Parts: sequence; structure tokens; C-alpha cells
Amino acid sequence: YENKDGNWGGPPRDAGFNSFGGRSDRSKSAFFNDRGTGSRGGRFERGGFSSGGNSRWVEEAREDDWSKPTAPNERLERELFSGSNTGINFEKYDDIPVEATGTSCPKHIEIFHDVDMGEIIMGNITLSRYTRPTPVQKHAIPIIKSKRDLMACAQTGSGKTAAFLLPVLSQIYTEGPGDALQAFAYRSHVRPCVVYGGADIGQQIRDLERGCHLLVATPGRLVDMMERGKIGLDYCNYLVLDEADRMLDMGFEPQIRRIVEQDTMPPKGIRQTMMFSATFPKEIQILARDFLEDYIFLAVGRVGSTSENITQKVVWVEENDKRSFLLDLLNATGKDSLTLVFVETKKGADALEDFLYREGYACTSIHGDRSQRDREEALHQFRSGRCPILVATAVAARGLDICNVKHVINFDLPSDIEEYVHRIGRTGRVGNLGLATSFFNDKNSNITKDLLDILVEAKQEVPSWLESLAYEHQHKSSNRGRSKR
Repeated sequence: YENKDGNWGGPPRDAGFNSFGGRSDRSKSAFFNDRGTGSRGGRFERGGFSSGGNSRWVEEAREDDWSKPTAPNERLERELFSGSNTGINFEKYDDIPVEATGTSCPKHIEIFHDVDMGEIIMGNITLSRYTRPTPVQKHAIPIIKSKRDLMACAQTGSGKTAAFLLPVLSQIYTEGPGDALQAFAYRSHVRPCVVYGGADIGQQIRDLERGCHLLVATPGRLVDMMERGKIGLDYCNYLVLDEADRMLDMGFEPQIRRIVEQDTMPPKGIRQTMMFSATFPKEIQILARDFLEDYIFLAVGRVGSTSENITQKVVWVEENDKRSFLLDLLNATGKDSLTLVFVETKKGADALEDFLYREGYACTSIHGDRSQRDREEALHQFRSGRCPILVATAVAARGLDICNVKHVINFDLPSDIEEYVHRIGRTGRVGNLGLATSFFNDKNSNITKDLLDILVEAKQEVPSWLESLAYEHQHKSSNRGRSKR
């Protein structure tokens, strides 16, 4: 995208300038997920945004055109966009089947310029180095721009976040008012805020009181804020449930229903609602029925499948040999490549981190017993490459979106295949190539058939021993069924 005024990447304003301003009584959005992020809209009457906060946001918004970018900030620009990397394998996306069902479905786009998203969004797309939309973006962007409700199922790492952020922010800029959110709000008047558990709630409240147009939230902390009278949902225009299946897996359905159905949230048909999920179990179907109005269902690829951008390898490794095999693997792929190692238990995460440290590897770990500050510091060290190996339990790593993770290693395989899909989806994101290696032994026989199906579906090499085990497991199951009859 070329701006004739030459402002994108132009001379910096004061390094301390933060362009996330704006009025609190203009159009708002809310979305929440199972990570530390979500967004909301509404006037926050109960939180007092229109009476409190920093009046500077109000004065600037009255004088300025919200559709025009503010002055650039070189420091912030480097922080937001230096890690952007959309990969080299977008051609494979052209082969992914996409099915859109619903009444009067808008025509999909082929390039970002096929739909008018305004100067700010197009400039930030360029800074993010997005050269072309992914399949979910090609279809979701025009659907959301047409103000339709949407239920989208797409693989982890397929660009779902930008698929809803781009059109929602575009509409806020046109109509008046976790790291992707800030990137696309850069040089706009929109002020994003985040609320999530484990962090200082006082600081989060102070941030909210300065003004907020998009709120990113986890369900538990959002309910807490609502009950404290710090957030009201009276004027929410856009509601997004990101990674809805993971939120249900983690037991957040009561909080989600409390937020959407039991407070001052505008009803469906008044607000615009979008749900995104990697899988589409019955529970998600019920949620879509209850929360969405005349929605379009978008299925990108086979629902619940894995990306062909990820090379999946399954190797037989006995429990006692796992550590030595892991060292061989790390040496083969290079110590500096970002590598995410999954283990099943918190104790196992601590033990494996200690082992790797003693072996001379720069590593860190996250799990449920770590404080929020410790987890954020570990993730910062991992992202920056200071500790390129991160040992994690599945719960602690849910929803992680880290650029350039080259290798995911299932040191311990999960007990269900959906967890496997989410784990390996931490690599091979948005067109990048990734590698996933899983250690398999007798303890993992319960997912043999499902794992085989996933490998075949993604056109991966299948070990002959895994095929034999799957056949034996299926044969035993059928024999047990006959004996019961």
C-alpha cells in the first residue's frame, strides 16, 4: 500500500507519544478469549468513562478526523512491527477448500484492496508485511464489513485474529469510535485496553479510566470488572469470541453466558457478533445458535484438521530415552531456533527445564503454578530469543501467538487429539513453515487412530509401526464390542 502523503514510515513524532487515544462515547467493540486478551465496546456508563478519565482523549477526538492517521511514532512502530513475518508458503493456501453457508453471503475478496478499509488499516497492513489475505481473511473480512454475524471455523494459525480485527477497526475508524490489536490500532485514535486474571487489577482499572474503545478480556476477569461496576456493556457494537472452543474446554461457559445474556449487553441483531473456533463440537453449535443472528457459517479447510505448512513427525521413544532423544533433536535443529516443548505436568516442566539448563541450553518454562509476572517474563525471554527453548504445560500455553516458532515438540503427547491439534498449531502460523515432533510410546495408544487420521489428512509421512498399532487398536476395540453383545 502506498500513501501519497508519504506518512507511513515517515519522520517520527516525540518518542514518548502514544497514539492510542480517542473518545470514550463513540463506537466501541468487545471481544474476549482464553488468552490474556479480548475486546469490547460499549459506553461503560457504569464504569464512568464519560465522566472520568483523561479529557485529552475527548478534545483530540472532537478536533480530528478518526479516519485519518495520527503522526507516526518510530519507537512504537519498531516495537509493534519488527517481528512481523507472514511466511513464504502462502501458495499452499490457494488449495484449501472454503465453504460459506448462509443467506445472501457477500462475495469473497482476493486482495486487501478489494474492500475499502481506509488509510489507517491499509497502512498498518503494509507495516505488518501482509502481502495477501489468508483464506479465512478473504471470506471473513467482507462478511464482517457487511455487518453480518459470523461463525468461522479455521485452523489454528490461519490468520483468524486479523480476520476480525481489520474489518471491525475499519468500521470504527469510518463511523467513529494483545499485540495484533495494538498493531492495527497504531496511528489511530482508538485506545485498546486489556483485562485478564493474574495481573494487577488496580492498574487495569486505571488504564480503563483513561478511556477505552476496544477491550480485550478473559471471561473471568471481565465478569469481575462488571460486578465491580467498572465496565458496562450497554453500548457494545461488536462482540468477538475468539478461540471459543478453548474457552469452553476451560470451563468458561457460565462466565460467557453471564457476559452475553445476563447483563446490559445489547441483544443479538443489535450488536454484531463473531465467533471463531478451530473445532465445531455440539457445544459450540449451541453457543452459535444462542448468540448469533442470521449468521454465516464459514469452514476453512477440514474443521479440526492441521495445517499442511506444519511438517509432523511421530517417533517411537521409550519414557527413559526421552531426555537423550530431546537433546539430539535440539542439536539437530539448532540451539537458537525458537522451540516449544510440551509436557503434561507442572512438576515435569520444572524438572525438564532444570535438566536442559544443566546441559547448557538457554531455556525457560511456564505452567499454572507460576505467577502472571513470571509467565510474562518467561514469554518475553522466549519471544526475544534470549531463551529460545520454552518448556510448557498445555494449559499455560493455550492461545499463545508467538511469531517464528520453528519447532513444537510433544515431549509428552496429550490424551486427546484436539489438544494435539492446538499444540502443534503454535508453529507454521500465517504462512510460515513449521515442524512438530511427537514422542510416542505405549502410554499413548488411546490416540493412535486419531493421530493416524490427522497425519493422513495433512498428507504427512506415516510410520509403518503407527499404521500397525492403529489397526491392532481398532481390531481389539471391535472384538471387545462383539464380546459384550
